[in-house]
Amino acid sequence: MADSPQVCGPAVPTESSRAVLRPLGVGDVDITGGPLGRWQRINREASIPLGLEQMERAGAVPNLRRAAGEADGAYQGYRFQDSDLYKQLEAVAWEHARRPGPGYPEFIAESAALLGRAQRPDGYLNSHYQVVKPDKIYAELEYSHEMYCAGHLFQAAVASARAGGDPRLLEVSRRLADHLVAVFLTGGDDGIDGHAEVETALVELYRVTGERTYLELAGKLIDNRGKGLIKDSGMGPLYAQDHLPVREADTPVGHAVRQLYLEAGIVDVYLETGDESLLECSVRRWEDMVATKMYLTGGVGSRHDGEAFGERYELPPDRAYNESCAAIASVHWNWRLLLATGDGRYADLIERVLYNAFAASTSADGLRFFYVNPLQRRDDTVEDAYLGRRREWFACACCPPNIMRTVASLGHYVATTAGRATQVHQYVPGVIRSGDLVLRVSTDYPWDGRVTFTVERAPAGEWSLALRVPAWSAATTVDGAPVTPGERGYTVLTRTWRPGDTVELRLDLTPRLTHPHRRIDAVRGCAAVERGPIVYCFEQADQPVDLDELALVPGAALRVVPEEHLDGVGRTVLIKADAVAITQPSRGLPYTSTPPTGLATSTRVTATAVPYYQWDNRGAGAMRVWLPLA
Repeated sequence: MADSPQVCGPAVPTESSRAVLRPLGVGDVDITGGPLGRWQRINREASIPLGLEQMERAGAVPNLRRAAGEADGAYQGYRFQDSDLYKQLEAVAWEHARRPGPGYPEFIAESAALLGRAQRPDGYLNSHYQVVKPDKIYAELEYSHEMYCAGHLFQAAVASARAGGDPRLLEVSRRLADHLVAVFLTGGDDGIDGHAEVETALVELYRVTGERTYLELAGKLIDNRGKGLIKDSGMGPLYAQDHLPVREADTPVGHAVRQLYLEAGIVDVYLETGDESLLECSVRRWEDMVATKMYLTGGVGSRHDGEAFGERYELPPDRAYNESCAAIASVHWNWRLLLATGDGRYADLIERVLYNAFAASTSADGLRFFYVNPLQRRDDTVEDAYLGRRREWFACACCPPNIMRTVASLGHYVATTAGRATQVHQYVPGVIRSGDLVLRVSTDYPWDGRVTFTVERAPAGEWSLALRVPAWSAATTVDGAPVTPGERGYTVLTRTWRPGDTVELRLDLTPRLTHPHRRIDAVRGCAAVERGPIVYCFEQADQPVDLDELALVPGAALRVVPEEHLDGVGRTVLIKADAVAITQPSRGLPYTSTPPTGLATSTRVTATAVPYYQWDNRGAGAMRVWLPLA
């Protein structure tokens, strides 16, 4: 079994791993307020109940009944429909670990029993191929998602096992994992699923069970990727990251979610094997992605075609895909890089993603979701099944239960330990428990930059408290004294601590205008507004003129306006900016030999910005993160 079974979280490296930081469990951190606390409350009260209803309505559970021979009727949904149930199971398990509730153990037990009845005697389990294509098992790996679904089952089983759920879910998962080992490791089959995900899941299953063949299979799947072993699904080799071996690839390509789940698996295998070449290549791609392929919100994927990364600096705001699942996969990858290196830049990016690309995925009431997260919407946008406004559910519903499992496990990503040190990566009000340490955190972050830590229980002797200093904080103090972060982005306080000791961290939340790299053609000559970790946007609902007529005044004064309750949104902080409304006649072709300044008229106005993650909660309408400079 795992070396640290008491740690109840999604990614827990073994004691013998190369991890330099050790995670805390979901139940070791109580988040009692702030946006993250609100998300967890809404997740429990609204999102998870909705997801449980959809497991029946959308077909995931009925399909498994058909596979078990207990129901008739046509198969419902996509070939990867099983994965929706697995992510929902994981969400329920982490929520039960965080705050036990009635019905959660029963849902896990009933699902585990159904999966056991649907599973073939040899361990194979996939309702689509058992019901629809029993003669094509593992024959369509380029698009079948068979291993992808297995991976999500393994992660659900890990969550259930660590949360004390019904042991049958882990038993079903092990039978399927053993089957994969028999076919693809010891059996000599070199097949690879076109959608990476099973790799990181196999490593976590190894961490729970100690079964090394799971780790070995994960390593083989990673080593064989990029060797042309995945058949062409019609999307080309880049789509499935099969164009180059992972150690040779320098930039993320293809389907963004697949790339980032693959990266999480690559770092996991490094952690458990010590293969430095895997960490090196993953960091290399991370640096390229952040510098050239990431949106301001932390979202990734600039092409709707293939839900894919584009070329370097190809970052159009209106055509941004930025799938919600990609934001989640980014958190997975960055968390593992943080555990592997202790470098605060990965915690910085987790924060950027959480408060922007990820948070925007869900409505304020927790009942509607974005699949695609653009940085601009025009007032005449034509909606389809995935574009436009948030939806309650989708035919391809990979995102909603993925969001739910992430929100339920947010406490896992707040703090870590290393020897006689505790590192705080994300600032939330609540309580952090780490061994003999109990630390209370009082803060109104991210609306206010003051974070107070009170020691309620302390270990004997000296120990260190490491506090992340975000790269955006221009002036940071600890107990009133200016501090400069160390090489890894943290300020470290080492002393003999006693109950009642306090530390006050102050981060600089002065709002700022942000300018794009000149090679990002789509937003050249524009600026955006940020405050602390939050990216802002301009919604038509708040503007005195047509949004598309607005331009920011260079060096515009930015004024902070707290709002205790904004209709449809709740608590927020608005930012008022000096702007002009520019009106230009629209006749004939929208091109002229006369410079626009000679044709337009301008009027001074005030533009109002709202946090990007809170947009689309007050009706349809135009939205822009980037505004042109006047």
